[in-house]
Amino acid sequence: MENGNAADRVIQDLRGLAAAAGPGARLPSVRELTARHQASPVTVAEAIRRLVADGLIEARPGRGTFVAAPPDERRVPDLSWQTVALGPRPSGEDEMQALLALPRAGAIALSGGYLDSELQPAAALGAALTRAARQPATWQRGPVEGREDLRAWFAREAGSGLRAEDMVICPGGQAALSSALRALTAPGDAVLVESPTYLGALAVARAAGLRVVPVPADADGVRPDHLAAAFARTGARLFYCQPLHANPHGATLAAHRRAQVADAVRDAGAFLIEDDYARDLTIDGPAPPPLAADDPDGHVIYLRSLTKSTAPGLRVAAIGARGPAGARLRAARLLDDFYVAGPLQQAALEFLTSPAWPRHRRALATALGTRRAALVAALRRHLPDLCPQSIPRGGLHLWVRLRGGADDVALAAAAAAEGVIVFPGRPWYAAEPSAPHLRLTYAAAAPELMDEAVRRLARALR
Repeated sequence: MENGNAADRVIQDLRGLAAAAGPGARLPSVRELTARHQASPVTVAEAIRRLVADGLIEARPGRGTFVAAPPDERRVPDLSWQTVALGPRPSGEDEMQALLALPRAGAIALSGGYLDSELQPAAALGAALTRAARQPATWQRGPVEGREDLRAWFAREAGSGLRAEDMVICPGGQAALSSALRALTAPGDAVLVESPTYLGALAVARAAGLRVVPVPADADGVRPDHLAAAFARTGARLFYCQPLHANPHGATLAAHRRAQVADAVRDAGAFLIEDDYARDLTIDGPAPPPLAADDPDGHVIYLRSLTKSTAPGLRVAAIGARGPAGARLRAARLLDDFYVAGPLQQAALEFLTSPAWPRHRRALATALGTRRAALVAALRRHLPDLCPQSIPRGGLHLWVRLRGGADDVALAAAAAAEGVIVFPGRPWYAAEPSAPHLRLTYAAAAPELMDEAVRRLARALR
């Protein structure tokens, strides 16, 4: 109680001094207040802390305490200089942030690029991570290119074209793609992409200072004739492609086009980045082998991620190439972030080599098929004009064309107001879109919500 009375005396004294003096005036030191009030330094410090919290006084380390300016007189930081220092804002940031934004409470998500939590093998991943964390060796620094056994798993998945020493482990497919574009190109170079294509690829290409050149794609994948023409016209030496269940349009490169695409890349003396993000997301029948499996001369750079088919927190991917291109990729990854955390690599390997992995793939194919069917049925019931004629055999999305000149961006905003989150098609094009589209994701909402989601979308469209 005595300390409390002493603190109150110090507070009242400082309040009186502050009222008599003006803003910025120096107040007595702790030593002076200790002697004046016969109080301990701790008590005086507590009194000062309370007045600082009230905004009455200001403590300046090494200089003392001063009367604070009234709130309306305090200097507002001027950060406008940063606009000049930073220069133009990179394109694509708004779209990427919108793509990764969490839906508000009560909204039904038909957007996003990750599995609904009910589809994620969280228990198996947690058990694998627990086992990995108990192994002291996983906490030590391993090879910068990643664990050899994990790289060997990715190499086997790519087919016979790549070996473990050709692969490097990355913290997710986006990081791998960013490193590849910077390692294999120089600012100002042209890079060819399917049209439409993954907007994350567009964003990192533009951030790397590349000229993004779209190549038309249809229900059978990229058009080989247009691809060859684009190589000849631009002199590009890199083509980014998703041959399996391409995001966003869902097409798989047809068997009769695979050799033609390979010939176009080879004749141009170029590389093809094969983003095999959907290898584990096939719903109907077996998936064709990767393009990397039939690449004798090292034109294909193979990218495979586990994140899309497992959980957002499993940021583990691999990218591989042979020859000098592979060496450049490994060097780029080293410069970017040294290596992927050992426990995460070990947990991924534990999961991939356990019976839980094939069980998860089978269950995921069934669940995605059910959700895809529910979304298609809801479209046929409420918005038949939007139901696509060609349903993708895998992946996470439907690519629906809007009729009557509808504005896809405005419709996405109106849908959000109705409580359903969809993504407009415009950001997925490197140039002007061929027509307005929406990308509707069937992996992020439960099947029983699809009907209500499409009802809300129908209201927004009206």
